[in-house]
Amino acid sequence: MFLGLDIGTSGVKAVVIDAHDRLVADATAALAVSRPQPLWAEQDPEDWWRAVSATLDTLAADAAKAMAAVQAIGLSGQMLGVTLLDDADRPIRPALLWNDGRASAECAALERLFLDFADTVGCRAMPGFSAPKLLWLARHEPAALARTRRVLLTKDDVRLRLTGEAASDRADSSATLLMDTRAGDWHDDIVAACGIERARLPRLVESAEIAGTLRDELAARWHLPKNTPVVGGGGDNMCAGIGVGAVKSGDAYIGLGTSGVYCLANQRFVPATGGGMHTHRHAVAGLFAQHAVVLSAGESLAWAGRLLRASDLGALIAEAEAANLSPDDTPVFTPYLAGERTPHDDPHLTATLSGLTHATSATAVAQAVMEGVALALADGHDALTGSGAAIERVTLTGGGARSRLWARLIAAAIGLPVTVQAGAQAGPAIGAARLARQGTGGPLIAATPGDSQTVAVEPSLSEQLQRKRVVFRKHLGLSR
Repeated sequence: MFLGLDIGTSGVKAVVIDAHDRLVADATAALAVSRPQPLWAEQDPEDWWRAVSATLDTLAADAAKAMAAVQAIGLSGQMLGVTLLDDADRPIRPALLWNDGRASAECAALERLFLDFADTVGCRAMPGFSAPKLLWLARHEPAALARTRRVLLTKDDVRLRLTGEAASDRADSSATLLMDTRAGDWHDDIVAACGIERARLPRLVESAEIAGTLRDELAARWHLPKNTPVVGGGGDNMCAGIGVGAVKSGDAYIGLGTSGVYCLANQRFVPATGGGMHTHRHAVAGLFAQHAVVLSAGESLAWAGRLLRASDLGALIAEAEAANLSPDDTPVFTPYLAGERTPHDDPHLTATLSGLTHATSATAVAQAVMEGVALALADGHDALTGSGAAIERVTLTGGGARSRLWARLIAAAIGLPVTVQAGAQAGPAIGAARLARQGTGGPLIAATPGDSQTVAVEPSLSEQLQRKRVVFRKHLGLSR
């Protein structure tokens, strides 16, 4: 048995899989995001630990036999965050998250200092990433940074609590923009420019390398074997790729979670010098991961549910599925609730909902939101293929993958069929568990994907969305 933990933005997912990739047990716990000021997005690291503890307490109670057979633990987590810990490893302030947009000025400052910034780290400096946020802290909260003993990513803060080890994998860490991505090591000059030094950063390991062992008291609490190894793991985007089997060059997936991630595995390192894209190391040895990201995907649908006062978001989605309206008869939504990364790289973009009439229903608004996210992902698709990337197959994962309508809209918008696997919403946690197995000498992928459905491109739906895309882009002042 192998345990995978994914510390996401909206919740923690824990899974136990067996040696043949079968899901044996799982548990979840919710998380909330704080937005104390415009453009800010934060979470309390203590909430991560409470959620992790809750999921593992549940598994210990409901699947004690499986937990007792766990051979290793893998970690996945939301990327790009900045967690500051003091000398006692306590959080100094709330963590700055991947969708925090306060550091625009610091992005420009880093690119003035390092003319080859994108070629070194894999992309241009963008506000959501760790390096500019650290520089923001150095400029605006120097006392907090001066007290900092460690700077950790989300899953690595959890690793420290699980094992006592301050370590991070090279895949997740390459997305901090503090690393020479080709070399796989911290870039001392960039680190120093952000107001810290290498000693405050974790040691680096490979994604399937054992980085520590579980503390004895936690092993006893959760009925796990003593000295259970914990491997490096990876960022949630990389682990989601492993979870759906995107482990060779040309494999891509679209993750519909809080954000919308379009991630492509590539054997070549293709630095992104524009278009809001970014390239990092994959958690699979020898591969890189090119990313296009829509910052508000599932979050847009959750926002619409709150706006419409829908007590059951799942029921609203089901109503939209049943209505199956034509995109010609729904409003136009641009999903820029928190700015946008790909292809606009603009934290100040705002969302729009237009084309409303007396006849517009709640289901029409819900479908319009799904259409808007699909069209934003089409922009990401164009950005990726415009870089010369060859996309051979696309898998859909994340909570949004449960919606057949959303899958149809995405396939039609990008012009490629998408594959939806059973249990795809657990992708990052499954990927983390697979890395745990690889770290103990087993195969990364032990079985071919189980039940899956291929959602084909529907020509008429594609034509309707292309017409809507003209209006969608006019909201941004774009001509096509």
